[in-house]
Amino acid sequence: MTAALAETEARLADLATTRKVIVELAPAHDDPEPPETNSVYQAIVNAFNQHPDQEFRARELHELLGMPTDEASVNVTRARLGRLTRQGFLTQPGRGRYQKRT
Repeated sequence: MTAALAETEARLADLATTRKVIVELAPAHDDPEPPETNSVYQAIVNAFNQHPDQEFRARELHELLGMPTDEASVNVTRARLGRLTRQGFLTQPGRGRYQKRT
C-alpha cells in the first residue's frame, strides 16, 4: 500500500509539472491570433472593401481570393465570416451570404 501511495504521489507531481509547462506554452486568451490567421482576415476584409455592394458566399470568396475550396477550408472561412458579422463589419442579407456593412 505504501508503494502504491508513493507511486501515485510521484504521478501527481509529474502531472503538476506537465500542467505548468503547458500553461506556460499555451497562448493566453487575450493574445492576438497568429499572423497567418490575421493575414487571412485581412484578405477577407480587403475583398469586402474592394466590392462593398457585392454579396459573397464563403466558397465564392475562396474562389475570388485563390484560396482552397475544399469543404474544411470553406467551413473555417464561414466561421470567420460569422465572427466579422458579430463584430459588425459584415451583414448577412441572406442565409450563407455576406456583405460589407454600409
